[in-house]
Amino acid sequence: MPETDQTRPDTEALNVAVVVPCYREKNHILDVLAGIGDDVTTIYVVDDACPDGTGDFVEENAKDPRIKVCRNPANQGVGGATLSGYRAALADGCDIIVKLDGDGQMDPALIHSLIAPIRRHEADYTKGNRLHRRDAARGMPFVRLLGNMGLTLMSKLSSGYWDIMDPTNGFTAIHADVARQLPIDDMAKGYFFESDMLFRLSGLNAVVRDVPMRARYGEEVSHLVVHRVFGPFFFGHLRNTWRRLIDTYFVREVGIASLELILGALLLPAGAFYGAFHWWRSIATGVPATAGTAILSAMPIIVGVQLLLAFIGHDTRRQPTQPIHLTDPDDI
Repeated sequence: MPETDQTRPDTEALNVAVVVPCYREKNHILDVLAGIGDDVTTIYVVDDACPDGTGDFVEENAKDPRIKVCRNPANQGVGGATLSGYRAALADGCDIIVKLDGDGQMDPALIHSLIAPIRRHEADYTKGNRLHRRDAARGMPFVRLLGNMGLTLMSKLSSGYWDIMDPTNGFTAIHADVARQLPIDDMAKGYFFESDMLFRLSGLNAVVRDVPMRARYGEEVSHLVVHRVFGPFFFGHLRNTWRRLIDTYFVREVGIASLELILGALLLPAGAFYGAFHWWRSIATGVPATAGTAILSAMPIIVGVQLLLAFIGHDTRRQPTQPIHLTDPDDI
């Protein structure tokens, strides 16, 4: 039988790099590094100005010759540390770059599954998904699970990847040809990094795939504090949603969906404002609003909702299917 895209083996010889951003990870880092398999060529441990000297600790205790320690002179956050690793891996000519946290919550044995869709030229970027089945999130703290649900919806709006779940999952892989096209200097450096990455990839029309995984929650302490990141995440997604919609539907692809978005965004608030104004005036004057006033308020709301639902339907179907790493960047 002739070999197809679905049956093509993923054993193509590629240089696979793993970037491990570190900040106070001495208790887990050696176990994480020891679990990285032979299909990985180089391991970049990025010491993000770690106060407990994780980079020095790794150099003194890890004997794996694949390990290279990179150091940020100042703390840049998990995104900044990951991007430092990206730069090092790209400079060394690696083909696929995996990001693996140093806290032990991600199983290094799953790297092979994570990079398989990229090897088979089915995706440009892959990420773990802890929510792929009903019991997959077992062991995930409730507050984190609830926050993940809200962030997932906001990420779908800001990135346009409506079929992607668990957007803050930091277990990711990217083809080097795609990583070179990213505006690395402009990307988010903190915990918003993974969400901003999806937004940047949507601007490239890159193909993104989820890979099922189960998280491992032990005694490690997360550095993410929910009430501190809520504001930056909310406004970050709001900004990226606005930028994506303008770029996609009013610069690159002007069509019926653009008209649906404009009219829906105008009619819905106009009807709501008109109805609220007359409702307030009726209360203030004691004179009930007429049936015509109610209709004039309801019709724009109904039509506006229908137009926005039609637009969302169009947006959910607008998913890239052709991996861009197969295309010469000069031809894009």
